[in-house]
Amino acid sequence: MIDVHLLTTDCGELVGFSMRGHAGYGEVGSDIVCAAVSSAAYLVANTVTEILHADAQISVHDSHMAVQIAHRDAFICRDILAGFKLHILGLEEQYPENIRVNYLEV
Repeated sequence: MIDVHLLTTDCGELVGFSMRGHAGYGEVGSDIVCAAVSSAAYLVANTVTEILHADAQISVHDSHMAVQIAHRDAFICRDILAGFKLHILGLEEQYPENIRVNYLEV
């Protein structure tokens, strides 16, 4: 199971995500659910840092990845984060046995 925490401020503004685990949908190295989630997460991390040049903390360790945007840059990252949220919720709907999405106030 991949656990995704969408990180929000106290007023509900999305400022990142944290995820960990393995989908367990297919063989390691060819799991389409893991590939979809990983690809979306790296797209966000790369866009935030390399295109938008936002102040962000990016962490990748084994089966854990986190992206947290500094509150002052949340506005410029809102569209990419909203797209990630929409995408990950769609994947959760398609693969409820493999992905679980929650919200975490930071």
